[in-house]
Amino acid sequence: SAPVYGRGIVGLFRQGCHEIPEVMGSCFMGLLGIAIGTYGLYKYEKKDGDNRRYKMDYVIMRSDDPRAARVHKD
Repeated sequence: SAPVYGRGIVGLFRQGCHEIPEVMGSCFMGLLGIAIGTYGLYKYEKKDGDNRRYKMDYVIMRSDDPRAARVHKD
């Protein structure tokens, strides 16, 4: 007989949502959290997020260093 929920990955997804909705929902929320976290890290690195104004250690840079242009001016 033919499967009730259909064949392939879509059928497995439908069957999972019907039989174990807690597991399927938590997997979805976990994947969504990973995607949001990855996007947040991408934006953090894109905006040079690790270049803080107040540092715990002294940082000496040469004038021809590309990071020197992004140093905060006081």
